[in-house]
Amino acid sequence: MLLRLAAEFDLQRDVVPWLAAQGWAAALDTSENSSALYIVNVERNGKIIYTWKGNQKSTHIGLYDLQTKENEHLYTFEKDLRIISCSINSERTLLAVSFRQYTEEERVTQLLQSVSKYLTLLIEIHPVNNVRVLKAVDSCVRVQFLYPVEGRNTSTKSHLLLISEDKYIEQFDIHVVAEEEHRVVIQNSGQLPRARVADDLIWAQWDMTEQRLFYIVPKESRSTLKCVQFYPDENFNSTLESQLDISVNDKQVKFVNFGYDDCEDQDVASKSLNLQVFTSKAGGLCVCWSLALDIPGEITYSIYFLHKGFSKTFTVSLERPETPQLKEVAFLNLDYYVAAYLPGQFLHLLNIQHPDLLCYSLFLTGEDARIDMLPNCSIQCPLVSTVLDCDVGRMYAVSISDSALMKFLQNSKRDSERLAALHCALLCVRSTTDLEMKIIWWLSENLSTCHSFDPIQEFIIASLYCRMCPETNNLDKLLPYTSLLDWAGVIPGVACATDIISLPVLEIQNSKGFWEKLDSNLESVKYAEPHLHYHNNVLRREWRSLSEEPEERRASAYLRNIFENAKKVLSHLDAWDSGFHTLHLGLGVRCLPLHTLLHYIDNGVLRLTETCVRKLLKDLDDNEKNEKLKFSIVTRLPEALGLKARQFWDHPTNANFLARKYVKLLLEKLGTRQCSRPVPERYPVPVEFLPLNYLTNVLAEIENQGDFNSVLRKIGVHSYEKQDHIDVRFVEEAALKHTMMLLGLRYS
Repeated sequence: MLLRLAAEFDLQRDVVPWLAAQGWAAALDTSENSSALYIVNVERNGKIIYTWKGNQKSTHIGLYDLQTKENEHLYTFEKDLRIISCSINSERTLLAVSFRQYTEEERVTQLLQSVSKYLTLLIEIHPVNNVRVLKAVDSCVRVQFLYPVEGRNTSTKSHLLLISEDKYIEQFDIHVVAEEEHRVVIQNSGQLPRARVADDLIWAQWDMTEQRLFYIVPKESRSTLKCVQFYPDENFNSTLESQLDISVNDKQVKFVNFGYDDCEDQDVASKSLNLQVFTSKAGGLCVCWSLALDIPGEITYSIYFLHKGFSKTFTVSLERPETPQLKEVAFLNLDYYVAAYLPGQFLHLLNIQHPDLLCYSLFLTGEDARIDMLPNCSIQCPLVSTVLDCDVGRMYAVSISDSALMKFLQNSKRDSERLAALHCALLCVRSTTDLEMKIIWWLSENLSTCHSFDPIQEFIIASLYCRMCPETNNLDKLLPYTSLLDWAGVIPGVACATDIISLPVLEIQNSKGFWEKLDSNLESVKYAEPHLHYHNNVLRREWRSLSEEPEERRASAYLRNIFENAKKVLSHLDAWDSGFHTLHLGLGVRCLPLHTLLHYIDNGVLRLTETCVRKLLKDLDDNEKNEKLKFSIVTRLPEALGLKARQFWDHPTNANFLARKYVKLLLEKLGTRQCSRPVPERYPVPVEFLPLNYLTNVLAEIENQGDFNSVLRKIGVHSYEKQDHIDVRFVEEAALKHTMMLLGLRYS
């Protein structure tokens, strides 16, 4: 088995003996109470909240500390309740509990129509004291305390999230005061201050480690994924927005990592969105979801690699489609990998950092895909490389077994399997000397069996990548991780479709940690230079190969017709060289980052044509981005084309450029005329543009004549008025204004 699971927490192992010692475990052994003990929540500091039923129809809440391995009793309700959600603050002074008071049948039989079905309480537990009602409604409510960063001083304020099935999330601010005998009491007897965090959501997920809330708002055929970041300074704000091609209009509301309700209606669960968001330390952001299709023998799931700008949709043909009831796909966060798991069918590990080539994904079936400790899919991933199986009450640490990986590498028959296993061993397992020696022995014995890649070259590059990238920031954007540029192979039984998606919009500035790394990944995608696969020489080489084919292979009338038409088209290719450069430049403007586009223009890969330049200057509006593009294009135009093109851009920057050209022309017409007196000392402004220096001398000489425009007309304006329909008056005014602005003079 490739994935290795180690039980960090087990209700039967870590809690039941303690309950027995306290005299509370007698009722847990009967079959009708087999579900009386279950996990409710896992907090950020590794504390696990669970609940159990007592002998006298009482409901208890307990806490297990993963670090100290100790249990603690928190609170007792003197009635039989179904706990839906529970959370404790970091100071362990306040407990928030949401539970179901009655079922619909109980309300009908006991005439309790006016009593709320669900109740949410805030309880003082250090020591046990007051109880406050936060919500009394007919819809389910989840609760979650926010946790400050580790090592922060004890605060007198706690923040509690209330997540409602009525599609909204609120934050309550709770102030407490310490009284005598270490009593902690909630301040203010009135309503607690609250703030609305999110509205109209259909799905939400809590990231307890980083204190982030992801949620989805449906918008017609598409959906919007949003994220709210909660900070140690008790503030929160929206940090991310991304458009997803996921229709959720007919789905039930679903909450992920907000506790567990073992009585959840399975019919409702089947109609909810099977979706999870995973992040990685390197700034990866993935949205994983499975599609409910009614095609027998097939299952489909998608991974949105938001940090890469594309998604991959996989359709898997199941090996045993006769399985009576297939559970939905479960997703696991393994930091460097995302795992899609379907019990008894397959285990698919997808490389988050390098998802572009399918050969870096491990797709396992049969015995290799088996995970003994996860027979079903009712699991959550509250922490990275951690799985919580709520049905059996266990939490596992998940890791990739290096011995199983090496065994898989040795037994694999396909290049895709070998390549994926090799990279997994070097990049994910963080290879040891012993593991590297095993890989080297395998390489020496299997060089001749690898046909689509060079295993030695791949081993060297991947090893260097693994060692150097953690030490140098952003080196992974420059250093190749593979010797392959493309992969034409397939994985049997798996169809993959890749779609370009819009990059998420970050709404955060001066970001740190994960957000800084995600922003770096997004910038890398924006300005990545694509490989130029197309070239005229390639096309002509293929044409020559076709034309040299034997005549008998082109005997049919249909093929002859195609051949003759192709000959006519290609014979006119040189004449059409210019309808092509215009097309290529237009595509470059729309598809390439500005610095890449200009680099291609400067190196002759793309050529500026009059048609394309005219369309750019006339059709694009003058926003900040387009102004930068237009000015960069204008400054690169040849002189003759520049004089024509600038007439189509009515913009102050272009007018300034024309004014400078016009002043230069006027000064050239003055010839060798000398000024009769030097520039007055009150104009000691250094100007690096020499024609303007000369114009300053001329204007200083004639400044007392009063009419600048008439003087300029006398020195040659009429000969220039006939050229290219230039607005001479406008150019004169622009030239004078610009010159006097540089000289620091007032212009009236």
